Amino acid sequence: MTYLLRIALCLLLAAAASAAAHAEINAAASDGFLIVHSARIDAAPARIYALLPAIGRWWSSSHTYSGDAANLTLDPEAGGCFCERWKDGSIAHGRVILALRDQLLRIDTALGPLQSKAVTGVLSFQLVPDGKATVLTLAYRANGASASALDKDASAVDRVLGEQFARFVRLVETGKPDPPAP
Repeated sequence: MTYLLRIALCLLLAAAASAAAHAEINAAASDGFLIVHSARIDAAPARIYALLPAIGRWWSSSHTYSGDAANLTLDPEAGGCFCERWKDGSIAHGRVILALRDQLLRIDTALGPLQSKAVTGVLSFQLVPDGKATVLTLAYRANGASASALDKDASAVDRVLGEQFARFVRLVETGKPDPPAP
């Protein structure tokens, strides 16, 4: 099965699961992994897509270089930067490679510690209408040399992306990314 066919199949399967949230490491090997998170959200694709660039509102500050998610920006057009800037530094987390309003946002990014491993990564947010709701699927594929030992990073990356995905879904559903206090 070709790489693109596998990605398409994974995204279709995730979109078909139009119930509660779904998360899974679909594949993990020393030279790459695929992580998929999916949720059915009671909101129109346009509303969801409009919130994706507001990354400083939903990304966790604990997973930034500056310690403050307010320093994050995401320009949702081809070539747009997923960047972080603060007084003493800056980082380009990634570049937008595909933007289809209300349908798909794709970013070329080696997230966090993967950047130092000379790994390539593609982070996609796909929105599929489902009646009056939308199935949102986050898919992240990372690839590198087999010496990258990416299978050892897959679980940690999955936890971090799962947290960000849950924060984004809560922002769409409640207007607040943080879980309610116990």
